[in-house]
Amino acid sequence: MQRTLQQKPFVVPVFIPHAGCPHQCIFCDQTRTTGQSSDTFPTADQLQAVIAQFLGYRRNPARPTEIAFFGGNFLGMTAEQIRFLLELGTTYVSQGDARGLRFSTRPDTITPATLKLIADFPVTTIELGVQSMNNRVLEISRRGHTVQDTRQALALLRAEPYRLGLQMMVGLPGDTPAQALATGEAIAALGPDFVRIYPTLVLKGSPLARWHAQGRYLPMPLSATIDLVKSLLALFLGKKIKVIRMGLQPTADLNSGAGVVAGPFHPAFGELVHAALWRDALHRWLSTHPIAGQSIEIAVHPSVLSRIKGYRNENLKWIGREFSAVQIVTRTTPELPIDQIQLNGQACHLLLQ
Repeated sequence: MQRTLQQKPFVVPVFIPHAGCPHQCIFCDQTRTTGQSSDTFPTADQLQAVIAQFLGYRRNPARPTEIAFFGGNFLGMTAEQIRFLLELGTTYVSQGDARGLRFSTRPDTITPATLKLIADFPVTTIELGVQSMNNRVLEISRRGHTVQDTRQALALLRAEPYRLGLQMMVGLPGDTPAQALATGEAIAALGPDFVRIYPTLVLKGSPLARWHAQGRYLPMPLSATIDLVKSLLALFLGKKIKVIRMGLQPTADLNSGAGVVAGPFHPAFGELVHAALWRDALHRWLSTHPIAGQSIEIAVHPSVLSRIKGYRNENLKWIGREFSAVQIVTRTTPELPIDQIQLNGQACHLLLQ
């Protein structure tokens, strides 16, 4: 069946922390990750204020827009709560302010009954919090669902017109880099339209924070996490699956460090991963095209210039150190594909074989 909304949408995020969650996962504190309290279910006035605020940020009103319900387990809420949110979102679709609705939910909430419940609403995108395709890791993390639940959910959703997104985590208790890569392969085999990759952080107030204090859990270092997520990004890009986010959305609490006890948090985590993947491509190209003592000109699409340069120009500094370039000049060329750059006029692709 043809999936809807092929263009990249403008997303209006509406967070409903912990709503519909049957229990607390070991790593979870939605108040920290969303910056919002989960004490009460939001009112229509509160939701409309949030939606109006984000619609005001939209520069191009003609751009496809989705009202997105994040932060909770959407299909785990009561039928009344689900209808309330979808009916409210539908008003924006009816008046032309949005093209569709989207939400995130757990794999075990995808059933014939819940799909029937949402069938009459303009839902365009569904995201599943898969986190791992290893049952032991899911058990330790207290997810409450299994790998088979994920496979059954995808089997049901493939017959529907929704765009499908899968979320995974790295660094979970009991996980290893090899197992995380196996999860990436298994997720890719399910054929999602896009993926999100989140590193496991030790958030203040989460059960994992107690484990960390007791010495039962040690988070992955930032550098190792970047290397692992870089490999996952390469895996998904190689299979033509979009990775739309890597790392948690920074909030004031996360940026200040007040909410993070330990773990690989960085406000520009995704850019660090992209820069690391481009450094690999640059290394392969420069290793076969000697430039010692020469100047080098790098032409890139404007949207990826920061990734080529690296965080605080680290990639450019690295080229100078490792390959003895006497001068490095960058320029932007809108005609170039985003997965290709030109070094002294010769093409270098992101995923060189």
